[in-house]
Amino acid sequence: FPTWKRSWARRARESQMKRFCRAQAIQRRLEEIEVTFRELEQQGIKLEKLLRDENESLADQQTQWTNQLLYLVQKKNNLMTEESDLMIAVQELKLEEQQCQLDEKLRSYMNKEDTLKTPEDEKAEKEILKQLVEVVNKRNVLIQLQEEKRLSEL
Repeated sequence: FPTWKRSWARRARESQMKRFCRAQAIQRRLEEIEVTFRELEQQGIKLEKLLRDENESLADQQTQWTNQLLYLVQKKNNLMTEESDLMIAVQELKLEEQQCQLDEKLRSYMNKEDTLKTPEDEKAEKEILKQLVEVVNKRNVLIQLQEEKRLSEL
């Protein structure tokens, strides 16, 4: 087994582990966001009830509750934005994994001697290359989407 193949295989495993760790971190954060959504929803319900039920309370109190409600809405919107970013990151990770798998298949065909390749091998190599280009284009679209989103937030 040549050294370059071992080092390539090691790098592929390392990048796969990094993707796996990133995916786990994203999943944990999405779960945290879901819990926070529920908490914010409960707080919002309580504040809405206070605002509707306490017609005779002081205007100061009502203003404070309204401000708290607006703060909760703002916090929820921020979490929704973060959740959207994380979902894009999940899609990007899936495409990255798919790209690595296709790249590995393509390498196996490309490492084969041209004289030993069957017409089926050549057809499969072209198909894999086509799929690889599609995945790269999809990743590019996601990156452009993230960039547009970032610019619109500024």
